[in-house]
Amino acid sequence: MAVKPDTESRGQWGSSLGFIMAAAGSAVGLGNIWRFPYITGENGGGAFVFVYILCVILIGIPLLFNELAIGRLTGKNPIGAMKIASKNKLWMIPGIMSVVICFMVLTYYSVIAGWTVGYIITELINIPVDFEVFIRTPEYIIPLTFFFMVITILVILGGVSGGIEKASKLLMPVLFILIILIAGRSVTLEGASEGIKYYLQPDFSKIDGGVILAALGQAFFSMSVGWGLMVTYGSYLPKSSNLVSSGLWIGAIDSFVALLGGLMIFPAVFALGLKPDEGPSLVFKILPEVFNQIPGGSIVGAAFFLLLMVAALTSTISMLEVPVGYLIDEKKVSRKKAAWGVGIAAMLISIPAILSSIDGNVFNTVTMKIGSISKTGWFDIMDWTFGTLAVTVLCLLFAIFSGWSFKTSELVDEIAIGSPSFKKKLFFGLSAGNIWAFFIRYVCPIVIGLVLLNLFGVFGAPETGG
Repeated sequence: MAVKPDTESRGQWGSSLGFIMAAAGSAVGLGNIWRFPYITGENGGGAFVFVYILCVILIGIPLLFNELAIGRLTGKNPIGAMKIASKNKLWMIPGIMSVVICFMVLTYYSVIAGWTVGYIITELINIPVDFEVFIRTPEYIIPLTFFFMVITILVILGGVSGGIEKASKLLMPVLFILIILIAGRSVTLEGASEGIKYYLQPDFSKIDGGVILAALGQAFFSMSVGWGLMVTYGSYLPKSSNLVSSGLWIGAIDSFVALLGGLMIFPAVFALGLKPDEGPSLVFKILPEVFNQIPGGSIVGAAFFLLLMVAALTSTISMLEVPVGYLIDEKKVSRKKAAWGVGIAAMLISIPAILSSIDGNVFNTVTMKIGSISKTGWFDIMDWTFGTLAVTVLCLLFAIFSGWSFKTSELVDEIAIGSPSFKKKLFFGLSAGNIWAFFIRYVCPIVIGLVLLNLFGVFGAPETGG
């Protein structure tokens, strides 16, 4: 399949570094900084970290290669890519799902990002905030959410190299600096050693099926695979780029940030005698208390929530770019009209997610039941439906497509263009490309299937996902 991307109208990454920073920024999100620590806390600390790293290497990276290869091979957004790659119109479904998922997740993810903006302000001026009261005050949350969305739109307006790449080259180093500084402050607190020990010292007796499935789920959701994000970002890559080294860097950066996220949180939590398995409330309820009890806490707290905002922004940029890229490719809409149109629509649809925190209204009480799964509130329903279930199904469809419907050898050839060693025989007459094809065809679908079953509680308590 020979496809020549229209780089003049679509845009293209200006450098490999710019692409890696943008793609890593897409993968690095709130899930790394708030979800990874509390999932680790709930699953026994260091043993979970060990299993998680294995899952990233064996499952996350192969799936990442898959989406990047599809994107660069076709030079299109997910819908356009599936249209080119298959004559069977049914395979348009994953492409359509990608665009819908990115847009719908953007509508509530931006609300969480708005919370981080509010907490930056309250930490700086050192005003204690009751999280439950804060999120139930729409006159604060709506403008904060809209403000954050406007920032995202302005980045997208700059295009691929002039907007996304430039922003990522600035934001990702800022993120690294902030997370290292905060982790450094956390590990030097008196009593922090117990937290470090809990976090990094594996207790392999705690590894069971539940821990493995939790690690698989976290690796899966934190790598930005199954969204179509990496198909879109891969479509902006020149043929000369090395997908193998870029993919490995993306996976390494994503995991590095997740691991440092634990070093920010666990030492401080243990130093102050708090519980390490408090769930998502750890970030907005417990950590502000931690910051208040250490010297310079208001500055550290503001820096932490700035870090969260940056992580959220690098993710929302990619979420917005997917539907924008679709409108540019398939509908020939200008980038300006597409960015503002999709962005304003996302702002309006974010309002139900904001109102769902307020007791008594329809968005707070609406309930969805699927088998043993019951979700109440617009926010939770959207997160489970689009940010968890749909992403898992989509990733399964991409793996099945590449492994069984499309010529897997074409994707191996595509990956090998910038990395000839990918097809070089290593041992037993097998190349890295052969091993990757085996994983995409057999291992990944089986593992994703297990994650999908775990979402419905087949193996115990349902996995909460994203």
